[in-house]
Amino acid sequence: MKLKRLRDLREDHDLTQADIAQLLHVSSRTYARYESGERSIPLEQLIRLANYYDLSVDYILGRTNKKPINK
Repeated sequence: MKLKRLRDLREDHDLTQADIAQLLHVSSRTYARYESGERSIPLEQLIRLANYYDLSVDYILGRTNKKPINK
């Protein structure tokens, strides 16, 4: 499943794929595959990103459009 918000969030924060790959302790190629949908992102990594961006996992997955009020 392609998660468009992964790329959007990364770009909104002026980060590269290498920056996020380092945060997740994966290769840049692995992270690129998460963004493209070639590879499913593990739940632990998804939670780490939600915590990093201070958003819900549901937002990243596109299940809601609600962002935290303090954003």
